Amino acid sequence: MATDAMVTDANEEAQGYPLEIRGEYPEDPSRWMWLVKWFLAIPHFIILILLTVVAIVVWIIAIFAILFTARYPRGLFNFTVGVSRWWWRVSFYCGVLGADRYPPFSLAADDDYPADLYVRYPERLSRLRVVFKWWLMALPHYIVLYTIGSLGLALSIFAGVVMLFTKRYPRDMFGVQMAFNRWNWRVQGYASLWYDDYPPFEFDARSG
Repeated sequence: MATDAMVTDANEEAQGYPLEIRGEYPEDPSRWMWLVKWFLAIPHFIILILLTVVAIVVWIIAIFAILFTARYPRGLFNFTVGVSRWWWRVSFYCGVLGADRYPPFSLAADDDYPADLYVRYPERLSRLRVVFKWWLMALPHYIVLYTIGSLGLALSIFAGVVMLFTKRYPRDMFGVQMAFNRWNWRVQGYASLWYDDYPPFEFDARSG
């Protein structure tokens, strides 16, 4: 089943921190496609906004499930991870500008696409932390990420201009983009109640 495959992929890939994103460095990017990617991604945005509304409802249900059972129902977990996986692929496509291949309309893991998101399923979660971690405990991360939030957009615009003239994505710049997104998604995963591991204050500039 698709949900079982999603959990298996998450367990296999997220061996360190419970959440890991993958983004492959673009070796031969298009010079001009980055100019229209936001327009091409509109169908994804429409669907993802609707899915995100559902995911918020699922998140509220998960809070009570964890409070009473110390477990995140696996079906709900797979759904919310899938929505975030879809968001990350679209973000990688038209935000990071890391892929010219159009993202799939799918919640499932896909090793063939240049970007993916994996989360290790938690067998048990803290009942106490679920009340505080998504707002109070994550607040320092929110402040830092909000402060440097414009960095990603500025880097994307600069990278697009460089690709337009050189047909190359500066590798160091791509590493910085991945570092910012890696930090951001780990915090989002923590706030989404997927794990109790506190996100590290770490700028991990691995370019992949």
